[in-house]
Amino acid sequence: MAETRIERGKRRFMTRHRGHGAQVFIYLGKLLRMFVYQSDWKVLPMAALIAGLVGMVIRRKFFINMEGTVMGAFAMVCVCIWNGCFNSIQVICRERDVIKREHRSGMHISSYIVAHMIYQALLCLLQVGVTLFVTKQVGVKYPIEGKIMPLFIVEFGISLFLITYASDMMSLWISSLAHTTTTAMTIMPFVLIFQLVFSGGMLTLPSWSKPLTYLTISNPGLKVIAAQSDVNHQPYASIADMIRKMKNDKIDATITVGQIMDMLGQKDNSTVSAIRGQVLVPTMTLGQLKAALDTSGTVAAHRDDAITEGMTIGTVLDMLEASGFWEQNKDEVITEDATLGDIIDLLLNNPDVQSRREQVISVPATVGDLLNLVGEDRAMKFLEEKAAAANFKLEYEYTVDNVSDYWLTLFMFILAFAALSTITLEFIDKDKR
Repeated sequence: MAETRIERGKRRFMTRHRGHGAQVFIYLGKLLRMFVYQSDWKVLPMAALIAGLVGMVIRRKFFINMEGTVMGAFAMVCVCIWNGCFNSIQVICRERDVIKREHRSGMHISSYIVAHMIYQALLCLLQVGVTLFVTKQVGVKYPIEGKIMPLFIVEFGISLFLITYASDMMSLWISSLAHTTTTAMTIMPFVLIFQLVFSGGMLTLPSWSKPLTYLTISNPGLKVIAAQSDVNHQPYASIADMIRKMKNDKIDATITVGQIMDMLGQKDNSTVSAIRGQVLVPTMTLGQLKAALDTSGTVAAHRDDAITEGMTIGTVLDMLEASGFWEQNKDEVITEDATLGDIIDLLLNNPDVQSRREQVISVPATVGDLLNLVGEDRAMKFLEEKAAAANFKLEYEYTVDNVSDYWLTLFMFILAFAALSTITLEFIDKDKR
């Protein structure tokens, strides 16, 4: 087929601009024009929509408790991988014939890939900015200070960018392998599933498959977000929720006298303090005692009972009344307030009670009764802390070394996929199409 005038013009243009740097800028300009005129900008509103939906799901638990933070970290990794993959999955295969002609005319594949790397980096940076802005607007509460950067959101944004960009470069390589957009889009779901299943964070993997996690971008991506979210030092809320649902469940509890004594002696326990403060015997004066005797049906019924020969209870009361005893001493206090705590303290100091410390008592109770006995808030906090400690993972520890190692791993993925894309396209002239 005879060479067209346009093709001859392109060949002469490429011949005049054979330098690698010059060709990078030529192709970068082309990609920027495609962003505007071929609607490649649509990836930005799509990123905003995805970020909004995910943000509304994770906002109530992300950075709040351990389970919510792990779920939020996984969701953010999914957002980044999705954005990155669909940025570049079709960019090479859709113009494969053009690339082949231009390569034969003098185009350097390395210049072409570098131009794509610069363009895709700018696109990923915009998507990360949109993601952070939208998630913050829908209610995700990001911490203020970071450990590497002064602002946490900048440090967190770097992680999101590296995950997105690494996914973008992975898709660029797939696009360079696929000869048609249909093939590329057919491969893409399997790549996404592989990335998410073998992230090593959400699903329990059999031992034989764990080495596969080192082939995924999602693995260091999930680890770096979980580490930056300080997941190891957040409460494990599920166990507390489970216990609250069991509050009315009945149990046959056994407890020793000593355990009861120790619990009743916890003066810093709000529940026990409320019990100890109950007044059993209130303060009483002689006047209050006289009023109580006058209105007591029991006293009236026994007025004629003899105390000694010739003297009854009624006689004694009448003598006290006639002598003015009640009136003269009506304000005299005869008893002070006696609380349940006072009685408990007396029992705790009683040798006979102390000797029964090992005696076992069976108590029919509910889970809620036991929680109230030791203090529900204290019990929940204790259980959450113990569960969080049991789920501690060293790779999720928020340290500068951990975060920088994960960043370096993601950066190596970026370089590796860019190199693979370059090598693959160097053989484009061998296409049989």
